Amino acid sequence: MKKILASITAMIIVVSLAPTSVFGFQSSAGARQESAADDEAPAAEAAKPTDNTVTTKHTATIKGKKIAYTAETGTMVLESCGEQCEIFYTAYTKDGVKDKSTRPITFAYNGGPGAASSYIHFGCLGPRRVELDEKGVPITLPAKVVDNQNSILDITDLVFIDPVGTGYSRAVDESKADVYYNYDSDNECVGDFIRQYVNRNNRWGSPKYLAGESYGTTRSVGVCNYLANNCSMNVNGLMLISCVNDFSAISFGSSNELPYASFIPTYAAAAWYHGVLSKKYQDMKLEDYMDEVCSFVEKEYVPALFMGTKLSKSEMESTAEKLADYIGVSKEFVIENNLRFDLEPFSKEILKDKKLMIGRYDERLTGPSTTGSIYDGTSDPSGSTVDTAFGDAFRKYITEELGYQTDRNYITLSLDINNAWSFPINNYGGYLAQEDTIRDILSKNKFLKIWVLSGYYDAATPFYGTQWQYNHVFANDDVKERITFTHYASGHMLYIDSNSFDQFREDAERWYSAK
Repeated sequence: MKKILASITAMIIVVSLAPTSVFGFQSSAGARQESAADDEAPAAEAAKPTDNTVTTKHTATIKGKKIAYTAETGTMVLESCGEQCEIFYTAYTKDGVKDKSTRPITFAYNGGPGAASSYIHFGCLGPRRVELDEKGVPITLPAKVVDNQNSILDITDLVFIDPVGTGYSRAVDESKADVYYNYDSDNECVGDFIRQYVNRNNRWGSPKYLAGESYGTTRSVGVCNYLANNCSMNVNGLMLISCVNDFSAISFGSSNELPYASFIPTYAAAAWYHGVLSKKYQDMKLEDYMDEVCSFVEKEYVPALFMGTKLSKSEMESTAEKLADYIGVSKEFVIENNLRFDLEPFSKEILKDKKLMIGRYDERLTGPSTTGSIYDGTSDPSGSTVDTAFGDAFRKYITEELGYQTDRNYITLSLDINNAWSFPINNYGGYLAQEDTIRDILSKNKFLKIWVLSGYYDAATPFYGTQWQYNHVFANDDVKERITFTHYASGHMLYIDSNSFDQFREDAERWYSAK
């Protein structure tokens, strides 16, 4: 379910030279010849984009301590995928570090795949963030910008990347922008940017980490593989927030019954949170309740789905009754849908007596049922809340605090990119699945570790679907020991919940320091 990248208008440098001979005299023939050359030179120069960055000095209070740091933000021109693009990024480096080889550097981005990095940057990892209440709702509009007490800048330097078409990043020839809108090209472009940044800033000796959210977790696995195979760069760790590495686990569709199963524990978490369960379940701890529901899915629900029309009426009744009790809806609703329903109808069913629907990014947030789709965000109450929090405040921060100016529109989330995105399919015509890639990158790099972070109330990338994906990474036990899982009582953006965010910071300290 996404951060600071800004792409600027290319600077045009036109140098005008008067035609002269070697001795300072000018012939008419020479004048005509050099004049023709001059006619071509400005056009060539005008077509050439240049890097444009701003560097500023700052301090922030992180975990109660003042941290001095340098911020660099702007565009870097990149040759990748056979084209040129301008990648806007924001880099934070801690001041006073004498030996960069001991200082980790983390490259971060969001997902979408058409999302800019503003969410993970301005909500989670960066030194400054928007002020939110305990549930992640902005206190004022525009939201106030404050120091991020839970930033990890004291642990690692940070570089936030906006892929082409998001934030301020653009293809130089925008008519060819769709070259970048596919899985392989995106991995190549982001990987090439990381290589170029590392090379220009002398960070080859630093421990390197990739942090992605939502589709950014897919990107992290792909980029890690690309860097190793094409840039001779090995990564130390992947931080995968709200993870999706196999799209069959979240893609509702004909003949794919996996997502019906992977979403059930997330539905149950919503029912527990909103207090619509029987006392027996309502009195359980959330973690214990999730364990019970997951067991039901594995032992009873999945076999019932597999049976299809072979399921007897009594078996249907029994399964439907248990499922309805676990997720807080009527048995009739479950039977009418043949035990199978996606998020859209469930989000409107669970609190229909209150004329409310629950969110997709965060099931704890509610709003009146509206027209539109919960999947593209047009009817998602949790999506609109997050956009309100980050929109104006982030732009103000970039322009006023970091001093980056451009008339270009900052694209937080592009549905055009999402719709145009080309996903690869496996040899059997299935969904994008990275289980084998995860096995390979871990097996080939014995220093690589992976941290998978999931929210119980995340209905965009449900935690149980993530568990299923990693249960199908068939690696040796010593390899799988380098994968760490953490669950939070939060939604897709775990950092907007204050308690989960505090816990994340403690967990991050342990993960970065672990060998």
